[in-house]
Amino acid sequence: MLRRFSLFLLLALVAQGVWGERIKDLATISGVRTNQLIGYGLVVGLTGTGDQTTQTPFTVKSLKSMLSNLGVTVPPEVNLQLKNVAAVSVQAELPPFAKPGQTIDVTVSSIGNAKSLRGGSLLLLPLKGADGAVYAMAQGNVVVGGLGAEAGGSKVTVNIPSAGRIPNGATVERQVTDAFGKDGPIVLNLRQADFTTAERMVEAINKTLGGDIAQALDATSIQVNGPADRHQRVSLIAVLENIELVPAQTAAKVIVNARTGTVVIGQNVKVGPAAVSHGGLTVTIASNPTVSQPAPLSNGQTVVVPNASIAVNEEKKPMFLFDPGIALNDIVRAVNQVGAAPSDLVAILEALKAAGALKAELIVI
Repeated sequence: MLRRFSLFLLLALVAQGVWGERIKDLATISGVRTNQLIGYGLVVGLTGTGDQTTQTPFTVKSLKSMLSNLGVTVPPEVNLQLKNVAAVSVQAELPPFAKPGQTIDVTVSSIGNAKSLRGGSLLLLPLKGADGAVYAMAQGNVVVGGLGAEAGGSKVTVNIPSAGRIPNGATVERQVTDAFGKDGPIVLNLRQADFTTAERMVEAINKTLGGDIAQALDATSIQVNGPADRHQRVSLIAVLENIELVPAQTAAKVIVNARTGTVVIGQNVKVGPAAVSHGGLTVTIASNPTVSQPAPLSNGQTVVVPNASIAVNEEKKPMFLFDPGIALNDIVRAVNQVGAAPSDLVAILEALKAAGALKAELIVI
């Protein structure tokens, strides 16, 4: 049975065409996911850029607790003044099927008022999951991409020196249980829900593997009947991931970032009949004060007389007309002809949407 199934998979791989996008790039396997881990610890060895203990007392308490666990007792009345220690939070992502003994990267971020973690070393700490269980142990030297310097009241900061990473800084201690080897169908979840893409994926799978082993559950999930044997399920998923199809075109959208003025216009955006006139009114006020000097022996006072000039300049830009069903390139060309800046383009798109001429979803972030 196993040999026959392997031969069937080999023939399926040879039979599939080379076009479109792979299922691996369009969907994920249900149950195959990463898990977030978090921990709290101390970074030591800093060059005076650590936490100010008067403002972050939890750093001192954490250090005393750690020393106590190591057999060093610090009297309660002793007030430690540390500048080379920083309290940090540690985050990591546990990949699917990670086994004990494997290593993962961790991110270290200051949670106190440390100025920089450059040159520091993270002390051993446990990384826990959402269930409170320990899944990895982290320790190592922190690699910081930013730096900061200050002197004489001046301060320069490049990137973020209060956060860094430790490549392979955590060792996996426990494996997350998975349902990959259990009985039941294999479910593919589209990264972007779309009924047309889901239906095309079902057709591509059934055409490649034969029969009706794939069914669409909704706009996101596609169910594929698979064997119970874990090895055969791996072989089947390897075939599924490399099946190619042409995904459906996304809905017409216009994404506007109001903070940066960035505008992204989708492929299927259309504009109905509309006429647009966009111009700018510039008011310039210049202040040129003059000094009034009194005559000699007149007992007068020297005063400053205000003198302002106001100029109004209105840009004369032509009105442009959008015909029915105009496409993306025509929109961009018309807007560029009047010299509209990105911020002006945002205003034009919002006005077109309000007028009902923009045949797309306008999303402002």
